[in-house]
Amino acid sequence: MFARTVRPLGPLALAGLITACASTPSGGAFRPSGTPADPAASAAAPVAPEALPTEQVDAQVLRSYAAYQQAYKKAYETNDPSLLPPVATDPLLTTVTKDIERTRAKGEIWRFVNISNPQVYARSKDGRTVYVVDCMRTLAAYRFSAKTGKRIDEKKGGRYRYRTAIKYESGTWKVSDMRLDEPC
Repeated sequence: MFARTVRPLGPLALAGLITACASTPSGGAFRPSGTPADPAASAAAPVAPEALPTEQVDAQVLRSYAAYQQAYKKAYETNDPSLLPPVATDPLLTTVTKDIERTRAKGEIWRFVNISNPQVYARSKDGRTVYVVDCMRTLAAYRFSAKTGKRIDEKKGGRYRYRTAIKYESGTWKVSDMRLDEPC
């Protein structure tokens, strides 16, 4: 019998292996048959949330929530609710759209600065609705005249907890409902 000494891989050798594995033409994805998968085909077909690990679903949901917050802010700054349909769905979409239209009819625009810290806290049994809680801190909120551009007034900031439902529909996550909870 021969005794064999196994040496651990050095950092450069390990980096080379990782790079080699990550740079396969298929992006590292394989079909059950062992042949490389076509990354373009897998990117085009949305993967249902129940087929993904929880961490991946949570990351997708939080990205969608952040995209909604950006679109929401821009929609109020420009009085343009058409920015919302890619990231929101009813009943929230209709509620926010009507509010933006009322704001536009008054000749006003809103600008605000929010700090967000969202976390997933629950999900539906089928996994197609995920609930996010966020202690949203508003640093400042200003109302401006759309005609003159002058500031009309300023609203005091604060911290409030928002509970948000994010639904998976038509291959994407969209904010569907949001409730103001309590100060946080």
